[in-house]
Amino acid sequence: MKTMKSLMLAAAAVVGLGQGAQAFELGVIGFQFTSETHARVANAAAAAAKAKGWNVTLLNSEGALPRHAEQFDALIAKKVDAIIIAMGKPVEADAQFKAAKDAKIPVITVQSGASPHALFDIQTNEYKVGAEAALYLLGQLGYQGNIVSARFDLNVASRIRGKLLDAVLSENQAVKELGKFSMARTQSWRDDVRAGMQALLLQNQGKINGIWASFDGQAYIIDDLLQAQGVKKGQIPLVSVDGGKETYARIADPNSTFMATVSIPFEEMGKQAVDAVQTIVVDKKPKEAITSGPYLFTDAVLVDKNNVQQFLK
Repeated sequence: MKTMKSLMLAAAAVVGLGQGAQAFELGVIGFQFTSETHARVANAAAAAAKAKGWNVTLLNSEGALPRHAEQFDALIAKKVDAIIIAMGKPVEADAQFKAAKDAKIPVITVQSGASPHALFDIQTNEYKVGAEAALYLLGQLGYQGNIVSARFDLNVASRIRGKLLDAVLSENQAVKELGKFSMARTQSWRDDVRAGMQALLLQNQGKINGIWASFDGQAYIIDDLLQAQGVKKGQIPLVSVDGGKETYARIADPNSTFMATVSIPFEEMGKQAVDAVQTIVVDKKPKEAITSGPYLFTDAVLVDKNNVQQFLK
């Protein structure tokens, strides 16, 4: 009887230990999953966290700022241990970032821009990325001719890319920008890009020598429009930024007008965010063990016909 009682007490103690050892709670928000890059970062972060045995709350703001703020508030109310935000809005959601800091919930962002209330933002050096994409396109044109551009100024990364294109054009006067389309709506962005670029292509038919897009999602739509018009690869070079399976397939496709992208390692950035949470929040090491400033930079790689096959593997 005594042995049975001892076993029961031991079993109860083990159950008690199991109940007391709560798993780490991570909140992950992607601003808009219909944009493949947002989903790639958020899903990679969620997968890396689950592999550590953490509990993950994965949320999609669906491109709506009010929803983004509500989801942020919900994670703060839930008292998660840390939050990772993919392509967030540190300026527009400043109140939420501050509330998280006040609640002592560490926040790490990816491709969002810096916030005084977040630990840091993981991103590529968009100034280098923007210059590389612009110079590649001009190289395809022999530094002369006419281009049109598809822009997105509501996102910090694509806005910087656009500013670098402007800087490159200002120093290369033989290349003229005939027109630019600025994407405004985020929830129905595909329709927005299709309508805007269709108008720009028709308006400048026969005059366009090259096209620059601020991100690959825009470039897919432009590529489809150009192919529908019978444009062949190399006739109107199309260059963009981001990278991904569809992008690499299009670059390798002889029927596609897509020539090159500056590829950003989105999955790796999602994993880096989780590793940083492990280092700072779990292991209690200082933020400076990872980066001293407001950014943690990762490298991007230009992908074109010369190296696309290694990315398709």
